[in-house]
Amino acid sequence: MDGKSGPAVPARVVWALGMSQLVCWGVSYYLVGLFGETMAADLGQGLPAIHGGFTLALVVMGLVSSAVGRAIDRRGGRAVMVAGSLLMAAGCVGLALAHGLVVYYASWVLLGLAMRMALYDAAFAALARIGGRAARRPISQITLLGGLASSVMWLVGQSVAEVLGWRGALLIYALLALATVPLHLLIPPDRFVEPVPDAAPAVRAPATPAAPPSSTLAAVLYALIVALSGMLNSGLSAHMIGMLAGLGMAPALAVWVSTLRGVGQSAARLAEIQFGRRLSAFGLAILATGLIVPCFLFPVAFGAAPAAGIAFALLFGAGNGLVTIVRGALPLVLFDPARYGQTVGRLITPGFFVSALAPLVYALVIERFGDAAALWLSFVLAAGALAAALVLALRFGTRNRT
Repeated sequence: MDGKSGPAVPARVVWALGMSQLVCWGVSYYLVGLFGETMAADLGQGLPAIHGGFTLALVVMGLVSSAVGRAIDRRGGRAVMVAGSLLMAAGCVGLALAHGLVVYYASWVLLGLAMRMALYDAAFAALARIGGRAARRPISQITLLGGLASSVMWLVGQSVAEVLGWRGALLIYALLALATVPLHLLIPPDRFVEPVPDAAPAVRAPATPAAPPSSTLAAVLYALIVALSGMLNSGLSAHMIGMLAGLGMAPALAVWVSTLRGVGQSAARLAEIQFGRRLSAFGLAILATGLIVPCFLFPVAFGAAPAAGIAFALLFGAGNGLVTIVRGALPLVLFDPARYGQTVGRLITPGFFVSALAPLVYALVIERFGDAAALWLSFVLAAGALAAALVLALRFGTRNRT
């Protein structure tokens, strides 16, 4: 029922959404990273065609982003995220049954819809609807579990595939997606309404949200941070190992060093949960983007040196892990939480399209100018995100601190 006055998000909801994020990210977003080469061989297609399905899914996420956000604002996260779980299961079944590109790409369309309806952005909007501006800590908490998705689900998927093959593994993925339905059913239908001070002892003012410090500038800067960080994340997810190897690092060592990105990500999120309460959302944005900027200078300056690669992976992982929290927390202080889903859904739309193009852009830069040039490109993108965070803090940070 709308009109809940308490700001706290129930602990069971936080745990449920955290577990659902771990599973949903693993069986959708990270799917092609594990099974891509095997699917390409079985379907008789090249890797670009296989990864094109994932690119298509990101484009679909962008196309439906605003509509999904509005739906969460109006109906709550429960119905939308349950539907996302069902579509995710259907997409995994479709991939398992695909023997040509038509069914393969159609399945990725379903997965694109599902990912926008069940991954972080949907969960953030659901939490904002329940907890209002107090949703920042729950947002941080669910990203901690979600950040383990690749580590956990790659192991699960690989183990199942060794027994049942990639098609059997995707059918198991479909069952795991269905298992998140009960978790999403725990999302309450309540809408948090910020209390308004009494006008007089016996007269209560209407419960309306406090006016947020929103503006076109705030929207543009937030969208810029999301788009630039999304391009970095997508581009490096596809090319980080290859870039390190291209600088002269042994392939096996490049793989091991790249896995440290996840360590940095989880460590930073845990630190934010434990110690970040006094840091405003604006300060967190500066910290997150500021950690990313210098990380690219280590491999540029020291090449294939293992220590440089380790510093690169840990710093990028830490910054990227915090940027995810920033993506959910900044709108709580910049915009009206009652319209969180609609506002954020619109502003993150360009980020999906940029993320879809990023692997191709990085591939072209590496092919034409080399791996060092791709690192300099990353440095410029990160510096742009940091500049946007600094302007945002200077312009709006004094108005509202959380």
